[in-house]
Amino acid sequence: MKQRIANHKVKSQHLARRAVVYLRQSSERQVRNNLESQRLQYGLEHRARAFGWREVDIFDNDLGSSASVGSAPRQDFERLVSKVAMGEVGLILAREASRLSRSDKDWCHLLEVCRVFDTLIADTEQVYDLNLMDDQLVLGIKGTMSVMELNILRLRLQQGMLEKARRGELHRLLPPGYVVDVDGNVVKDPDKRVQQAISMVFGKFRETWSIRQTFMWFDGEGIELPVNKSVRGRMGIVWQRPTHAFISDMLHNPYYAGAYVYGRRPVETKLKDGRLVKRQGTHRRPEDCQVFIRVHHECYIRWERYEENLKVMHNNSRRWQADETVTSVRKGQGLLVGLLRCGRCGRRLHVRYWGKKGTSARYLCKGEYESGANRYCLGFGGGAVDRRLSEKVLDVLSPLGVQAGLAAQEIRRAEDDEKREALRLQLQQLEYETQRAFEQYNEVDPRNRLVADELERRWNNKLEERSRLVSALAEMDARVRTVTDEEAQQIQALAENFEHVWHSDRCAPDIKKKIIRTVIEEVIVNLGESTNILTFVIHWKGGTHTQFELEKPKGPMGQKNSDENLDIVRKMSARYGDKDIAYVLSKLGRKTGKGNRWTQERVAAARHRLSLPGRKHTLPDPEVLNMNQTAEYCDVSTGTIKKLVARGILPKEQIVPWAPWEIQRRDLDTDPVFSIIKHLRATGKLVLEGPGLEKQIGLFQ
Repeated sequence: MKQRIANHKVKSQHLARRAVVYLRQSSERQVRNNLESQRLQYGLEHRARAFGWREVDIFDNDLGSSASVGSAPRQDFERLVSKVAMGEVGLILAREASRLSRSDKDWCHLLEVCRVFDTLIADTEQVYDLNLMDDQLVLGIKGTMSVMELNILRLRLQQGMLEKARRGELHRLLPPGYVVDVDGNVVKDPDKRVQQAISMVFGKFRETWSIRQTFMWFDGEGIELPVNKSVRGRMGIVWQRPTHAFISDMLHNPYYAGAYVYGRRPVETKLKDGRLVKRQGTHRRPEDCQVFIRVHHECYIRWERYEENLKVMHNNSRRWQADETVTSVRKGQGLLVGLLRCGRCGRRLHVRYWGKKGTSARYLCKGEYESGANRYCLGFGGGAVDRRLSEKVLDVLSPLGVQAGLAAQEIRRAEDDEKREALRLQLQQLEYETQRAFEQYNEVDPRNRLVADELERRWNNKLEERSRLVSALAEMDARVRTVTDEEAQQIQALAENFEHVWHSDRCAPDIKKKIIRTVIEEVIVNLGESTNILTFVIHWKGGTHTQFELEKPKGPMGQKNSDENLDIVRKMSARYGDKDIAYVLSKLGRKTGKGNRWTQERVAAARHRLSLPGRKHTLPDPEVLNMNQTAEYCDVSTGTIKKLVARGILPKEQIVPWAPWEIQRRDLDTDPVFSIIKHLRATGKLVLEGPGLEKQIGLFQ
């Protein structure tokens, strides 16, 4: 039994409450590896009992939780402060001041609460009473020294890491595909399967021009990629199907282009909900990082290709920023999406699709429209422009059709070979793992069934995986068909007649877009105000410029509406909504300029072109009634209202035929309309004119 320790600061009122031993280590790595520190902190329970406490609580939920500024809240520390504030704690034990806090704010707050509620603080050497000035001074000095010591240590570590990074020698976790050799140099992973898989990712992206399409190809083909994963407490390569985020990170990582960067995602401290929190910032450009070494190790892709990939991925983004860029290649009919730039304001033109099928492209430059301008900066139909520019592209590419045909055959053959090679390497590694599983099973004592059964199960699993992979390879070999001489001649004939292939229905718009973007950097377009002529300047990839002119096409909006239709819209828009205007135009048998029936949306588009104010629905006016509203107001039938109007007794207005009647409410409350309706309600007879008609005998009694 341990001998009791006597201390004059420990009094009966302290022993009547509980003692708390507070444990903390800053990281999960320390929790796993620094076990001696944990034992010393848990050992403080015996020190509390030696002082005379019988009830000792252990607060150890903050193990692996940092106490630095901006870190996640420490639940046990906050619970400790609340227990002290409720007068339930007589003694707090911690190994040292840094265990309790790493900031002056938390340290001073804890000391203040302990002083108010007469709670003692103890470490491995002393017991401190915060009501004593000397103890306050000692604890204050210890807390300040602890904070300063930790800051100095942190600063030394950060400076050391930065200097090592400036030499390109700081390697925390290399991306899959790289390892550090015995001399400390970064080299490609000697595993050929790893190298082939990484190269396949970049090659497939160059084919699809899309992160999502690259991910979907790997996922659909069932090809695994190497990822860093913790295995038995150590980071290693694990093969699994990739995720979309993994493909994106790999394509954005400059490390695969042979560059070394440090500080790519700096940690930022922000105020959130009244509390400082630490968050990793967004990825910086390699040139903006703390350390950037352009040529550092062997690359998987050239730096120029990496920059091209970044530009393609940036253009694929749907987040429209200050520089409005084109999104990824899609199946819309507009071939010049993202390539056109306005020669007036310098903005990118975007596309809208019109027509019955929604496939007719129209290129538009918003200009200052969203800032309050009355009209777009530039707009024209896309069909004629696409055809004219296609002619320019064909003039350039047609002489290269033969080489393109040969290259297409080689690419098709290489694509199958690449996939087959990936599966072959996977099978080779699986055969090694199968043999290793067999050797482990073969070495175990067969009488030890607890171990033998598990090793046999692992061996069987490897055999099943190997059998499935062999079947997949055999199926792929069965699907592969050698191109015959006749088929090769057909491919060559198509290559020689590239123009026929381009205009074929089987040549999808997305394929044409990829071809155009491969050879064209951008196209500058301008419009002559007086001549109505569009001027195009093509900037080819090689730096050559080509210019041509084209009369501004009408596009899907070029067919003008008749003046009669527009006059009706102009007259009715002041009072009536687009829905009522469309109803009147349809009743009159009128069509739009393209021969379509009028709808609410088409009326709104016509108003917009005429710069007329309007609305979707008619605004109600209590002083102006239509025929139904008039009948309801007078409590008579619509037939009675029609007779009153036909005899000229009740005045009404109508903008155009089939438009709603406009009857003033004041006309209903004056003679002779008021008297006729009053007589109708009293006798059931409608007397419109002539003396003595009120005495006429009715036909039906």
